[in-house]
Amino acid sequence: MAFISSLDISTSALSAQRLRSDIILQNIANQNTYNTSPDGDPYCRQLVIVSEKKKFSDVLDQYTRMSENNTGVKYSRGVYYLGHQNRFKYAGVTVVDVVDDDAPFVPVYDPDNPLADEDGYIYKSNVDNSKEQMDLMATQRSYEANISAYKAVKAMLTKAMSLNGR
Repeated sequence: MAFISSLDISTSALSAQRLRSDIILQNIANQNTYNTSPDGDPYCRQLVIVSEKKKFSDVLDQYTRMSENNTGVKYSRGVYYLGHQNRFKYAGVTVVDVVDDDAPFVPVYDPDNPLADEDGYIYKSNVDNSKEQMDLMATQRSYEANISAYKAVKAMLTKAMSLNGR
């Protein structure tokens, strides 16, 4: 049933945004860290790479082949395929990777610090608080949008089930 697959799509997005939020909060917590050894690096900002589970073009090609083989029914507003319950199997999003940001660390001149290099610098994390706050707001908005979509599909499913009993 397409309704249940729609719920899966929203829940995959909610999970991805929750992980993204966790990583952003970890970045904020470590924004004021310095290198802890003369040869070590400070905390490096992390970024979450989110991608669709399956490329839309691959799905479209698959449905086009179904249409050419007359396995679907054409309608004026698009093509609806009957009897293919796996069509949303790979829909939704997934977290591909959590990578380190390649932005340079922030040098702070402190020649008296025992962790300073030969030029007298210690290095601070490359986390920028304003970027993290903006990313956190975007993540929050995306999370809220996915909750709204989930609630809408759930309401439609509930209504369909109540109509079925009449």
